[in-house]
Amino acid sequence: MLETYRHAFQRFTQNGGGSPAWLRPLREAGLDRFVRAGFPTRKNEDWRFTNVQPIAKREFPLLEPPATRPTVESLRPYLFGHEDWPRLVFVNGRLSRELSHFDGVPSSVRLVGLHDALESHRDLVEPHLTKVAVNAPGAFTDLNTAFMGDGAFLFLPADAVVEQPIHLLFVTVPDGTEGATHPRTLIVAERHAQATVLESYVSLAEQRYLTNAVSELVLADGARVHHYKVQQESEAAYHVGTIEAYQGRDSHFESFSFAMGGALSRTNVYTVLDGEGAHTQLNGLYVGHGVQHLDHQTRIEHAKPGCTSREIYKGMLDDRSHAVFNGKVYVQPEAQQTDGKQTNRNLLLSDTAKVDTKPQLEIYADDVKCTHGATVGQLDESALFYCRTRGIPLPEARTLVTYAFAAEVIEEIECRPVAEHLEALVRERLIRGKAPLA
Repeated sequence: MLETYRHAFQRFTQNGGGSPAWLRPLREAGLDRFVRAGFPTRKNEDWRFTNVQPIAKREFPLLEPPATRPTVESLRPYLFGHEDWPRLVFVNGRLSRELSHFDGVPSSVRLVGLHDALESHRDLVEPHLTKVAVNAPGAFTDLNTAFMGDGAFLFLPADAVVEQPIHLLFVTVPDGTEGATHPRTLIVAERHAQATVLESYVSLAEQRYLTNAVSELVLADGARVHHYKVQQESEAAYHVGTIEAYQGRDSHFESFSFAMGGALSRTNVYTVLDGEGAHTQLNGLYVGHGVQHLDHQTRIEHAKPGCTSREIYKGMLDDRSHAVFNGKVYVQPEAQQTDGKQTNRNLLLSDTAKVDTKPQLEIYADDVKCTHGATVGQLDESALFYCRTRGIPLPEARTLVTYAFAAEVIEEIECRPVAEHLEALVRERLIRGKAPLA
């Protein structure tokens, strides 16, 4: 099966996917690593609770452009009520300029498709592309490196500030084909630059396909980036996404990952605090029902003194869904005066839902303040009783208490349109789901 990827790679490069020439060795190295190692198995500690055989046993050729292209009207439910935000829209992995919107981007900022940037902005792209995503479990990242055809490139020069959120919308229209996309995003924020970036992954059809996405972020000294990822894929699809960030001195990185789609989804979020005074905040929410499998892996590496990190991930699992959370805070010997806190909380809405959680601390410095913890439980009976004494019927009380559990972490989102959109998605899921009404 792995050899089919070599043949697919040959076709891909022959059709122009391997250009420009400087990228070809990186692609070939990624493919070689992938074919040698193969897809991860459950013998790998990082994949112990997630079985990728549903992906490994199938062939996923690159998706072609759909016969009928989406319109702005069909995408409106996914635009967070703000069609005026700068956005790049990708359909089956390719930039759609007619659906994208470039107003509101300062002239000094570069917001372009990665396919074009490889040629037109090589001097800005080459120093960073494939240099940041080096800590994630390798197979899917290597596969993405081999087949990345398009994606987003955002370059923020020193002191640049983008007032409006930048929306990167990845739309899959499978047209009945079991194919794959391998989008790549590169965000470079130079000294004291600031921006909010939203990545969202959606499907216009409930069909099986694979999204294998990699995002690399570089934050220079004093840069501030708020990054949101919203995964609303088809519930028949597979989604593997990796986000890796490199942080300089006094930089500030905030990440929020929301996962509600996919039959099997996994999101890796990694950051390296490689400058004194850097701060990172990793938050997330996953909502599963049916037989969905939702996996989140995080790693915060403190590499320099005086850095801080905060992490809150929450999960709500219904029916026979299964969630995995594996979070690690790693403190290098020279990273004295580290201050880190990690929390994972899970709410099981049925007797058959399941979660495997493993928060970890690995500390090699002695002057640190680090804590971590995880909880798994069911609805708070005392909170339900309180609602009932106020005249709220039991079904509505269950929905109210469940929603409050999710709202606590959604409230951490500074971009209110994004927070309101996620609140609406959670409410809709709870109203449609049978567990809160049982």
